[in-house]
Amino acid sequence: MKKALILFSLFCFFLNGGQLVAQDFIDVDPILIHLNGQILNRDDGLPVPYVHVVNMRNHAGTTTNSQGRFSMEMLNVDSLAISAMGFMKEFVHVPPKHHPDSVFTIWIRPIRFAIGEVEVKGKSNAISMEGISTGKPVDIDPELRGDAFNSKPPWYAAVFSPASFLQYHISRKERQKREVRSAIVSEKRWEYLSQYYSKEIVMELTGLDELEADSFMIYFNSKGILNDVNNNYQVREAILEQFELYQQE
Repeated sequence: MKKALILFSLFCFFLNGGQLVAQDFIDVDPILIHLNGQILNRDDGLPVPYVHVVNMRNHAGTTTNSQGRFSMEMLNVDSLAISAMGFMKEFVHVPPKHHPDSVFTIWIRPIRFAIGEVEVKGKSNAISMEGISTGKPVDIDPELRGDAFNSKPPWYAAVFSPASFLQYHISRKERQKREVRSAIVSEKRWEYLSQYYSKEIVMELTGLDELEADSFMIYFNSKGILNDVNNNYQVREAILEQFELYQQE
């Protein structure tokens, strides 16, 4: 009898708690707020610059500055999508009772690629390679190399090596390896180009203020132009060229 009474009390407690939480969301009237936020790295607590912040309701967005800070107008019931190169995508719901004068902190987790250590032991007689041509070296970690092809095979591979051709296109493991290799290359490329591409440089070249520069950078990033440039001169030329198109549009 005593055990049944305890279970009934716990049931009533959780039932009332769920009703209170639901009541908090039901009683909230959608109002326009100005959100000031900052995005931090969950591993080391440092600010994350150039993060894309998108309102899931109207798809309006902005980009964090070099200190990971951003500001945007939104409803107090909206949710945000947070995405940055080298970090896991996050979806955040801003608490309805968040005070507009305080900074809303968002933590994001970096992507880690676990690559195990390979240890090879053995002994064999030395083989002379004199007179034998060597192939082109592959700058890919052994655990990320494809079992079929490291790059997209030509069409005639379907005739001469059909099994490997099908494995490249169908195998889930092969596709995951290619995605990891692509992410590593993109992250290294972004680290190199970030010294030439920032909000401060965009504002200097275009004369835009901070909010207008955020909008232009979202437009610029959507074009994927940074994948085709290699130096400071090309980055600046691309910014000015796209800025003219941005003004026309």
